[in-house]
Amino acid sequence: MTVLAEALLILGAFIAALAGIGIVRFSSSYARFHAAGKASPVAFLVAGLGAGIELGWVGAGYVFIAAAAMVLTLPVGVHLLFRAVHRTTDNAGLVADELIRAEALSGVRPSAESDV
Repeated sequence: MTVLAEALLILGAFIAALAGIGIVRFSSSYARFHAAGKASPVAFLVAGLGAGIELGWVGAGYVFIAAAAMVLTLPVGVHLLFRAVHRTTDNAGLVADELIRAEALSGVRPSAESDV
């Protein structure tokens, strides 16, 4: 294994460990989602780059496809999780809740029966 590939794999593992610590240590669900949604893909991309260097062209192609799928789908998934948590928890600690007002103006907010 090359030194560069090893260094990238170790760096990716370190970033993933930091994301795991953030998920455990942060107090609010918003901060936990932020740690999971930002650091995890960076860790995967760095470790994937190291793995791609070591695996050769075919393996790097597979890692690139997985990385592209993650980069394209993860922001939408995290956004939907944020929105679900925001709708189902008490947000009394927020200074301003602009989501309710924006959804009311756009007519997007579903009725209470469909939230169940």
